[in-house]
Amino acid sequence: MTLRVQGRFEVGPRSFPLIQPHASHAAFIEKKGTFGPARRSPLEQQVELALRAGEIAAVERLERASKFISVPEHSCLMFEIDVVTLFPEVFAPFVGLSIVGRAVEAGIATVRYHHLLDHLKEGERADDAPFGGGPGMVLRIEPIARVLDSIVAQAAPDERRLIAVPSPSGERFDQRAAERLARLDRLILVCGHYEGIDERLAAIYPVQEYSLGDFVLTGGEIPALAFMDATIRLLEGTIASGSLAQESFSAGMLDYPSFTRPATFRGVEVPAVLLSGDHAKIAQWRREQSRLRTAGRRRDLLDDALPPRESP
Repeated sequence: MTLRVQGRFEVGPRSFPLIQPHASHAAFIEKKGTFGPARRSPLEQQVELALRAGEIAAVERLERASKFISVPEHSCLMFEIDVVTLFPEVFAPFVGLSIVGRAVEAGIATVRYHHLLDHLKEGERADDAPFGGGPGMVLRIEPIARVLDSIVAQAAPDERRLIAVPSPSGERFDQRAAERLARLDRLILVCGHYEGIDERLAAIYPVQEYSLGDFVLTGGEIPALAFMDATIRLLEGTIASGSLAQESFSAGMLDYPSFTRPATFRGVEVPAVLLSGDHAKIAQWRREQSRLRTAGRRRDLLDDALPPRESP
């Protein structure tokens, strides 16, 4: 696996080792088959064209978004993710690492970045002052609409897709939401910034707003990363199905506590049942620990799972 690194005045490949999880981790599906040389991405081609034209400013902008992992040729079976953002460089390192990186490398998912600055007409701004006055700036609807129109025009007409916008006023994002997104063919993430996005976006396009929690961030990039990670890990072939079935929220409860070597550390011992070799007792212990942990930390999950009381 290699990173493509573009210098300001030259384009060339350099290889860097990526941080990889332990190869024997049971959560991972072994990659089958091999891929041929990766094709040059559209972003890589844009950098080269800009260099030939002497557009150094354009190279500097594209350079920031060029730290990406080369992926195999696009397959119609891939889960498509389009990210509309002012800061594509935020996503590139994350998409190249760990489980998400393995899914991209294996062709299970593909991630494309759409830099808003690349869709501005001459003299245009990506943001502007809000009508009615007030602090901050608002992302303008026009460049965002150009990106979305372009994505939709190139997509299959019958594909299942969703335009998701991170927003503190949106529906709380949870595991059920991630499961719904994982059943799509394409997820389009539109990242706001400053004071947000012109409200007319939701009037023109079918938009779903999601909130990461009751707090405010400087932009939608961090929530978008969380939505992306939670969704990609559910795609078939990314993580072993057994691991997905035994994690938090899979059965309406939190996961049981986990332990590994050494059996004793600073006087704290691993529960004896986990060392007994009795799988039936271990399974029973884990179920009970899951219930106790959920009752102590997220009682609302248990309440949601209980049948409604009958009226007297």
